[in-house]
This record gives sequence, structure tokens and C-alpha cells, in this order.
Amino acid sequence: MNALPVLDPQSPQARAIFHLAIVAGIIFAVIFAIVSGMVVYALMRCRWREGEGDPKQIAGNKTVELVWTAIPFLIVVTLFVLTWKTMGAADPPPAPEPDIVITGHQWWWEARYSKSGVVTANEIHIPAGTPLSIRLEAADVLHEFWVPELSRKMTTVPGQPNNIWIQSDHPATYLGVCSEFCGTQHAWMHFLVVAEAPAQFQAWEQAQLAPAKMPAGGNAAQGLALFQQTSCINCHAIKGTVATAGVGPDLTHFASRKKLGAGIADNTPENLQRWLADPQQVKRGVKMPDYKFTESQVTQLSAYLETLQ
Repeated sequence: MNALPVLDPQSPQARAIFHLAIVAGIIFAVIFAIVSGMVVYALMRCRWREGEGDPKQIAGNKTVELVWTAIPFLIVVTLFVLTWKTMGAADPPPAPEPDIVITGHQWWWEARYSKSGVVTANEIHIPAGTPLSIRLEAADVLHEFWVPELSRKMTTVPGQPNNIWIQSDHPATYLGVCSEFCGTQHAWMHFLVVAEAPAQFQAWEQAQLAPAKMPAGGNAAQGLALFQQTSCINCHAIKGTVATAGVGPDLTHFASRKKLGAGIADNTPENLQRWLADPQQVKRGVKMPDYKFTESQVTQLSAYLETLQ
């Protein structure tokens, strides 16, 4: 991931915005240089000297007035036309049906693929080279969806869907963030956009459609039983089990994801056990409470969740 992703556009939409910024920046730099130069020239050429009288006053000059009116007007018209063209390239009309519906929650992202029915969280896979229409929604408060290399910022508003297009020129992984302050853990409301070759994306999508495998026994089987007996099922869904809630992230393929807690930690067995033991210590303010699981229960739940590939 680039240290300055906004300066490394990797999609036609982001590139259009980047090029507009470059052209506008050059125009502004030229204006600054000319105005600064004129000020310096006036200071040096017309500075007061001992014994000199007041400079001659000029009441008006139509030529100068026309020039300093026409030039700014042409600059404004030029920027208006360039901005209009950029808006068309960076924000074309939405498709009749979105490819993905992305919902912002405090503090995580849900992605639902309209055609396949895949549901995932905080890790959005897309086929490289293909423009996708995204519908953005919010479940609670204002959030803002932003992948600097791929798209412009777009706010998610409760009860008012917004639309955006997203595309990656080539396979890569991009960091996305919420750029609208939305509460305690706004800073850790990250997500990944994983752009893959079309065949690889299709394989991922098919794998995501499969229900969770039933553990044969041991800690994993005990973890499944514990998951279904506790209030975990009131918030989470795992396809193939009795858990069908949609309050928290869908966990059907939880172990296949790279990050835990919307980017706050790598998805490793050690970090998962820390999360299950006390999520508030890992991500203070997160909606998941501390269930006071025993050490053996944490081991069992972790073993089960690690099977959810």
C-alpha cells in the first residue's frame, strides 16, 4: 500500500480526480507566482525614497480593467469545464441495480453482493478491470466510504442510499477507511478492497457461497455448541447453523479474512483469543460486550471460528 495513496490513483475514477487536481494546482501555482512577482516588483520599483514626491495618481485604465476581468473569467470557465468533465468520469450515473450494497455500521462494514448473494464484512473482493456500481447505506449514523486509490469519498446516510463506482486497474489490495467521524472507534473502521483476476474472484465468490463446515469433534465442535447456546446467535449469522442474525458481521467465512475488528488486528489465533476473552480491551467501545468466557470456552470458540474458512 502506498504511503500517499491519494497520489497513486489505480482506477479511471480516481485518475480523473487526480488529473484535475494536477491541472488546478498548476493554474494556482502560476497565479501565485505572477501575483507574488508583481508585488515584489512593485515593492522594489515603487518604494518610497527620501525627497521624492507622491507618485502620479491614475484615475482609471479601461485596458487594464478589461484584462484583469477577462483573465480571471477565463480561468474560472476553464476550471468549471474541467470539473464538469471530471465529475462525469469520476461519478457516472449509477447502474439500475447495484453490484454490491455496502452498509456502514458502528464500527465495521458489511458488503452484500446483489447477484450472488454473498455476504461478507470488512473485506470487499472485486474483479480487477471491471467497474462495479456500489450502493452505500448506513445502519446507524453518518459514515464515509473512501478508498483513496480507487474512488472519491462518499457519505453513507441513514435512510438515504448513495451510489459510487469502484474499479481497480490490476490485482492489488487497497486500504479503505471511514473518513466521517462516527463515534468512539471511528479511527478503527477500516476495510480492505481485494482486487483479483476475474477467475480468482469467481473462485472466491463460489467459496463464500458455501455453508460453514461442521466440525467433526474436539474443541471446534464444543465451540459450535457454545456459540449456538449463547447470545452469539442474536447478533451473528453463520450459514449452515441456527445463527441467522444480522446485527454483527456475518461469520460464515470469518477465518478467510485477513483482519480482525475492522482492521484493528491481524486475524490470527492469538488475536482472536484476545478478542473473545475481552473485546473491550482490544477495541474499546465496540458493540460486542465482554461475556466473561472462561479460558476453556475461549479456546473452544476460537477453535471453531478458525474452521470457518
